[in-house]
Amino acid sequence: MYKVRILNNISDKGLDKFPSGSYELAADMANPAAILLRSAQLSPADASPGLLAVGRAGAGVNNIPVDDYTDKGIVVFNTPGANANAVKELVMAGLLLSRRGILQGVEYVNSLTAYDEKAELNKLVEASKKKFKGSELKGRSLGVLGLGAIGSMVAEMALQMDMEVLGYDPALSVEAAWRLSRQVQKMENMQALFARADVVTLHVPALESTIGLVNAETIRSFKDGAVLLNFSREEIVNTDDVLAALKSGKLSQYISDFPTPALIGQPGVIATPHLGASTAEAEENCAMMVADQVIDFLDNGNIKNSVNFPAVTLDRTEGFRIAIANNNVPRILGSVLSILADSNINVIDMLNKSRDNIAYNLIDVASKPNDKLVQEIEAIEGVINIRVFA
Repeated sequence: MYKVRILNNISDKGLDKFPSGSYELAADMANPAAILLRSAQLSPADASPGLLAVGRAGAGVNNIPVDDYTDKGIVVFNTPGANANAVKELVMAGLLLSRRGILQGVEYVNSLTAYDEKAELNKLVEASKKKFKGSELKGRSLGVLGLGAIGSMVAEMALQMDMEVLGYDPALSVEAAWRLSRQVQKMENMQALFARADVVTLHVPALESTIGLVNAETIRSFKDGAVLLNFSREEIVNTDDVLAALKSGKLSQYISDFPTPALIGQPGVIATPHLGASTAEAEENCAMMVADQVIDFLDNGNIKNSVNFPAVTLDRTEGFRIAIANNNVPRILGSVLSILADSNINVIDMLNKSRDNIAYNLIDVASKPNDKLVQEIEAIEGVINIRVFA
């Protein structure tokens, strides 16, 4: 029976995936094998000795001490792409808000409570609408920084709106490149993207290399009067530098899903209360996706969509399975195979992959390893943990 601790509200569609006969789920759970969460903050102290996995029902993992958990052999999962459509639709709203006086017009109409006569109200509205005159997105250039699951969908959406789409992603994966439309113009660098775009939208993760990526220096590359959209992460943008650019006219608007005290009430700022993934569909998609990943890991040792371990998936056929997490150093796998050979245990299939300083092995064997053999493998210098599956 695996114990799973549930933090935050995880959609029932995800929780229902855990078989009741082999999983116990609760918010208050001592020594769980896995933790499921959304925005709850974890600390190194939350990693009890039996913790094997943490599943984040969302993309960002800033609330999880990933490096510490990696050292302990704890696999951290996220759900890239599960909320992509929800964010894409909010970006579309941001684009429309940036060009048409929608919010200002709504505020104006809501202020006309003193007018009881329809004819008089209509006359006033018709006379006043020119104050909220905007411009169309068609023919404008959109610069998409980051072309992953969300960025590629935003690019496709903008093409369907007849915008010119420019893209840049220094870490563009082969998978992302395949799904990207040929109509997206690939820029050589970030500065070239900023220089050509009427509107820039950010879709990169919050990493050490991207914190404060949009700052006074990089803003100098923007077109005068450009619009900046941030539905990615607050930390990617230096708020003070953006406010200075708005004041000088270098930027005309900053539309963000991450309100901060400094942004509230500032001219040119539209801030939404972190609505990116706040749809029923996105929450359900994230919950179901993370549940599937955690179940497959706990039941079979397979890893998909981990932020700290390599992707390792090996179909189960026959025999028994050994899963080993170890430091990515030479001779560990050879030592494991020698121990198996000395015990006359035949290897049926195996898969070994590494990521940075961590390595992970799935080894299917013909006969069940006994406790002595498991202890021998555990004793190999550099082995972090080992699990055996029947």
